[in-house]
Amino acid sequence: MAKILLLGSGELGKEFTIAAKRIGQTVIAVDSYENAPAAQLADFSEVINMLDGKALDAIVEKYKPDYIVPEIEAIRTERFYEYEKKGYTVIPSAKAANFTMNRKAIRDLAAKELGLKTAAYRYATSAQTLKKAVSEIGMPCVVKPLMSSSGKGQSTIKTEADIEKAWTYSQDGSRGDVAEVIVEAFVNFNYEITLLTVTQRNGKTLFCPPIGHRQERGDYMESWQPAPMESDVLNAAQQMAEKVTTALTGCGIWGVEFFVADDGVYFSELSPRPHDTGMVTLAKTQNFNEFELHLRAVLGLPIAEITQERIGASAVILASDYSENPIFEGLENLATSPKTDFRIFGKPTSRPYRRMGVVLTHDKLDGDISEVTEKAKKLSKQVKVISGKV
Repeated sequence: MAKILLLGSGELGKEFTIAAKRIGQTVIAVDSYENAPAAQLADFSEVINMLDGKALDAIVEKYKPDYIVPEIEAIRTERFYEYEKKGYTVIPSAKAANFTMNRKAIRDLAAKELGLKTAAYRYATSAQTLKKAVSEIGMPCVVKPLMSSSGKGQSTIKTEADIEKAWTYSQDGSRGDVAEVIVEAFVNFNYEITLLTVTQRNGKTLFCPPIGHRQERGDYMESWQPAPMESDVLNAAQQMAEKVTTALTGCGIWGVEFFVADDGVYFSELSPRPHDTGMVTLAKTQNFNEFELHLRAVLGLPIAEITQERIGASAVILASDYSENPIFEGLENLATSPKTDFRIFGKPTSRPYRRMGVVLTHDKLDGDISEVTEKAKKLSKQVKVISGKV
């Protein structure tokens, strides 16, 4: 039985914990607040500021885990190098965690060292340098904090009047203590995908069927699998994904994001863990969902193959207001809909646009992916998050 230290305990960590408990593993869930989703199921839980290196060191020393599995960006990841020197296994690796938790490191690796096709980009450390970067990149362009997730702090600049607002918003949404932002040229893409990529201890890399997704405010709203795309385009994305994950080293699942445009495939971002758009795999679209795949790769259990079992879609359930002890109205609409499932994450509080759950729909392999996606989207809007009695 392995002891897994899970750093970040939201909805992705919760599903990972479920996968781990199903095969008898011990999970210590760590987050910045009490009663986080994964903490509700884990064997042990801790509440710390993971940007506090000493607090992080103390947790590692207390539990002496077999595996350290980061699930969020706001972690003092440079400590991971020391943990590896002491014999701990960091997932995917200390190098991968440090590079991918910071958009500057991963973008420079992809574009400059590996030669992957990316959007033109610049960096900025103040509103003044942001203005200079925008003038060089041109408008429209996208501004993202170097450390953030789920679209927090991300905005699009269309006019000069947007620059100051974009800088302020980026700082409000940044995770960690890094004030720098990346400024990206807007790619006129036809669609975007997440390519879940699994690297294993045996050196074999596997790919899940591509996942299409739509975003608002930089956060995903719906995802569907498989994303219809030409085989040569998919092959190009797979080659790029394997190149960057090999360079980062380690084992686990990676959410590699791409833009697909008329002039080719653009590398966008990469997460060294299960991806939010990959929650579509909870609709049993594959023989193993993304959390089961991540766990098996972490434990060194060989994965013979990944097979598409049926088509599916996911659509998020969002909160519209602040509340304590939120409850959900309209779940009966989901329960009475055929080929439909849902997950409620169990977050103890809500706020506007916070992701509180997800609707999952599916159909047979030769079904219509657009119909399945529209169904998930329609059903998700029928669920309301309201404040419950404490």
